[in-house]
Amino acid sequence: MNVLLPTALSVWILAMGTTPLEAKAPAAPHAAKAHDRDCVILLHGLARTRRAMQPLADLLAAKGYAVVNLDYPSTRHPVETLVRSHLAPAVDACRKEGFRRIHFVGHSLGGILVRHYFQDRPAPPGSRMVMLGPPNKGSEVAGRLRNCFLYRKIMGPAGQQLDATPQSLPNRLQPIPLEIGIIAGTFSINPLFSHLLPGPDDGKVTVERAKLAEMKDFITLSCSHGFLVTDREAMHQTAHFLDHGAFDR
Repeated sequence: MNVLLPTALSVWILAMGTTPLEAKAPAAPHAAKAHDRDCVILLHGLARTRRAMQPLADLLAAKGYAVVNLDYPSTRHPVETLVRSHLAPAVDACRKEGFRRIHFVGHSLGGILVRHYFQDRPAPPGSRMVMLGPPNKGSEVAGRLRNCFLYRKIMGPAGQQLDATPQSLPNRLQPIPLEIGIIAGTFSINPLFSHLLPGPDDGKVTVERAKLAEMKDFITLSCSHGFLVTDREAMHQTAHFLDHGAFDR
């Protein structure tokens, strides 16, 4: 299988999309009518940009949420640095605006950043998070590729932190003070990676490794990892959980 790693990595990169733009400082959000005391911070996944989250941002803004579609240099720094330099200022901006609740939507790595942020911070009561394809217990794919030069070069320090060992960063995080809903994909466009993953998966993360013991709700959709952010049903379910604290069944 090792001889296939460069090919597999190429498929990973194509599936993930474009490389990150230079991240911009978060702008202060402005609320509309329906949820004028609720802010939502969106975080894209590894090797993506805020453009990947824009359809969801538009949907949530149309529903009245104040939306911060955060851009951050996911391949340049470890999780701890990304949280400190990009996520923390975005949350501070929402707090300064006086929003009653601060919600989050994280795709893949984005959700891990939120979990890390709240390891030692409180959240406004009633705040929620939807996680899309999160490697909450790591990913066997990341573990297998972490010693590959191309993977290290392209995915950067944060990509080295997402393996499935008990010592990996996701597996060391404690429960956080948010109501969490998780959407896992069950369709893969990458048979090479799925060969490394036990059980149903989205081509990057297994259904089981997406789960958290403290999650409030959980659903699976027939969708691959990279497309969970733009899938129509996934976007509907994300908005429903933010509205009601449960997925639409």
